[in-house]
Amino acid sequence: MGEELGKLIAELDEESTLRAVREELDKGTDPLEVLADLQKGMALVGERFEAGEYFLPDLIMSGEIFKGAVALIEPLLSGREAKSKGTIVMGTVKGDVHDIGKNIVITMLRCNGYEVHDLGVDQPPRAFVEKARETGAPLVGLSGLLTIAFDSMKETVQAFADAGLRDRVKIIIGGGPVNQTVVEYTGADAWGRDPGEALRLAERFA
Repeated sequence: MGEELGKLIAELDEESTLRAVREELDKGTDPLEVLADLQKGMALVGERFEAGEYFLPDLIMSGEIFKGAVALIEPLLSGREAKSKGTIVMGTVKGDVHDIGKNIVITMLRCNGYEVHDLGVDQPPRAFVEKARETGAPLVGLSGLLTIAFDSMKETVQAFADAGLRDRVKIIIGGGPVNQTVVEYTGADAWGRDPGEALRLAERFA
């Protein structure tokens, strides 16, 4: 069933995906196995996006299907937890309220087993520092679509240094205008050009 379920979500077939999830759960399939099959399908979605076969609307659609499927699975996971690959704090920096890209990346990370704390949008440096300290996250992601967000990213990186946390926290940045030059300007560790790259950075740093 795993390959079939993964294929259904990868083909963006919402109705068939949710029906298949219900059928598997009804016949007693381990909910964690169903979740793993869905994650494989989402990984395929990411591969198709990187290959230019899928586009932004397809990523959004797959994320919505995944969330609907997880909503069916969660009630059966009471008292059980899948082993987390790592903890990540993410948010859109102060001065920017764009979140579509951030949300897609978060969905992909969660699909692949990461515990992601989403701060939301227009977040000041201290919010990232406080959440990283609270959760012990080794990786922080800063998102911004506007060029004015670059200064906020730089201030956030500096806030980690001021808090004495910079040496134990890796900071990655992302957003439409972000590139290596922005990484150097802000003092971040790396940048992700798309969800697939963000996932690879998480595997490296989280």
